[in-house]
Amino acid sequence: MHISEVQRAQYRNEGYFFLENVIPSEQVEGLRAECQRYIGRYDAEMEAKGVKVQGLNHYKKRYFISRMGLESPTISDFLFGDLMADVCRATLGENAFLFHEQYVVKFAEVGTKFGWHQDSGYVGHYHRPYLSCWCALDDMSIENGTVSVLPFSAIGMTPDDLYDHEIEMGSNDKIGYQGDNPGVPALVPAGSIVVFSSRTFHRSGPNRTSRIRRCYLAQYSAEPIMNREGTGLWGQAIPIVKNGVRCGLPAQG
Repeated sequence: MHISEVQRAQYRNEGYFFLENVIPSEQVEGLRAECQRYIGRYDAEMEAKGVKVQGLNHYKKRYFISRMGLESPTISDFLFGDLMADVCRATLGENAFLFHEQYVVKFAEVGTKFGWHQDSGYVGHYHRPYLSCWCALDDMSIENGTVSVLPFSAIGMTPDDLYDHEIEMGSNDKIGYQGDNPGVPALVPAGSIVVFSSRTFHRSGPNRTSRIRRCYLAQYSAEPIMNREGTGLWGQAIPIVKNGVRCGLPAQG
């Protein structure tokens, strides 16, 4: 897949670019099916505990379903395929590792918003910026709560700036920008990828439509990201590209 030099430069200078209609339809359908399967699992867990909120998950409203990539062959094939390896090479360089992955789901008419934040704000200590690939599994619009990104130049930040974040009461979200810039909304069809740096501020609105809104977030780093003490990994560090060559699929488990 060809990623233009203009897109590469926009990533370096503004922290993002859009790739429209790049995920094959059969992979989109497979990722949707796995999403539904895992929603059922999370619902059962919350029902068994008699709770409506579990971490960032809100029952029948919003879900963050993490780290199923090594359990599901469907997800692994996408995470470690040629498409994602191409995006990693264009943004991170000759070496890249899977850092984190999750579904982000907003239910019809009740899906909640997600405030301005940097993905790096959730790591909690300084680290080299990593890559976030926000993969649309449904057609995205303002009405269904698509993601919006804030270009670096919009608030005068550099590609390496890491802001302090505060926990928002009620949602458990981390918020790092309180300004009034609306950002750039990703009005993209299903099968598109919003590519942005972990330093790029982004947010999403509530889903006000009658249909579910699903995306899959795949994140990669140019090097393993360690915990604050440097004694172990903060997330994952599974190679996808080594010296410019795509690695094979990791063992399932």
